[in-house]
Amino acid sequence: MASTVPQEELPILEAVINIRNRLTALKKNRAEYVKASDVNSLYQSVVKQVNKLNDVRDDTTTYNNRLDTTLADVFSLLSLFYLTIGKTKDTLGTYCQIASMKQILNHMNESAVYNDADLAPFHRRLNELRNIIQHDKEHGKHPKPLIKLLERQLNECEAIVRTLQESLSVLPVELVPVHQKLVTIRRQLVALAAKEGSHKAELKPLQEELRKIESARVDGNFLGPGGIVPTSQALCSSLLEECFEISQEIKANEESKHVASSLKPIYDRLSGLRTELESLVLTHRWTLRETDLFNYSLSLQEIDKMRVDGKFVDSEGNRPPGQYVLLYMLRRCYGLIYRLLSSSEPVSEELMPIANKLSTVKKCLNEVLKYGGPFSARDLYPYQLALFQIDSMRQDGKFIGVDGTIPEGQGILMAHLNECHELVEMLRESMEEADDDDEEDIEDDEDYDEDDESDEGPAEEKH
Repeated sequence: MASTVPQEELPILEAVINIRNRLTALKKNRAEYVKASDVNSLYQSVVKQVNKLNDVRDDTTTYNNRLDTTLADVFSLLSLFYLTIGKTKDTLGTYCQIASMKQILNHMNESAVYNDADLAPFHRRLNELRNIIQHDKEHGKHPKPLIKLLERQLNECEAIVRTLQESLSVLPVELVPVHQKLVTIRRQLVALAAKEGSHKAELKPLQEELRKIESARVDGNFLGPGGIVPTSQALCSSLLEECFEISQEIKANEESKHVASSLKPIYDRLSGLRTELESLVLTHRWTLRETDLFNYSLSLQEIDKMRVDGKFVDSEGNRPPGQYVLLYMLRRCYGLIYRLLSSSEPVSEELMPIANKLSTVKKCLNEVLKYGGPFSARDLYPYQLALFQIDSMRQDGKFIGVDGTIPEGQGILMAHLNECHELVEMLRESMEEADDDDEEDIEDDEDYDEDDESDEGPAEEKH
């Protein structure tokens, strides 16, 4: 529970709330692109307040009051703004990614449904984020308190990953295939539980797989080669029992459709969030402003906090059926947010329309090159015109923002642009080669005709 804000911290809280309001207003303004200068100005204001806060606090005490939660909101928003302006390789841009990753890892730890393949991408991504933070630390790009905050959050995530890896390390080699199979089946079952309609046809093969795994046990134990009983049976046994439990719940809920009526508002809310996030995954290159994800994160956190001992309860404190469905949808939404954050490109929002246009032109040119001709100069004209229009947007070789600044993503855009020009040149060369081949064929035909005429001449004379 949050503690009361001390008197000496109240002016700082007031200033931080003001900054959060300004960030929220900037987030809602869709009339113009986010300017890096506006974001940097707000960031400097936050740094100023953090320095003041450090002066009135000591390093040994853990604080948790309204000022801390408001600061967390401010850093989350700032981090998303950094992604929006293309600064994905900046320490502040890692803040929201680490927070999202921590939520997913906590849920994985709670569910105990994961394998080494699931943990490997998190381990790699954490190493990448640590390198970003370490680089900025060595070059003094950010104040030490911010670096310390990010390093602490990163360490917490790495600690969770180590805990998860250690829990798998006790699994004997003989049981690894069984465990991986059960993890896959469980995921298929909870995904099935969240789907609309009847599930009998899809449920039957999964139940048969479970019975097959169950029948392989002897006296409740999984056996290894030679009939030995490997240690650490509990991990696989509990997972198998949970899979049977979910399959039974799916069958029982066929008539009642997914969840109890008392949990229906939560289900509807999660269903709406999931639909919107899945739509963003498909269209994010064209429609997503990373700061939009802040509201989704807040909504999911509110729903997550409704749980009591990991379960959703009704007004009487009971745990109605449909828990697996709600948890699956909650974790699915967390995963979609993390996916969107991870796929954020180091290109400013202002340059994304150009980046998307270049990406489309490049795909089209690759397709033309792949399937070949015959084609004419007229066929290449639309691509050359599009590239000419993009080229004409540059000033002194740079794409300039509306405020005269140079937005992030210049290198990526230039690489795409040069690649497009190279593809056009390759197509022109192949077109010229085709023309040369046609001319040679015509010359060969003319020579052949002359040879025919010379052969016919003497024959006519003899006749």
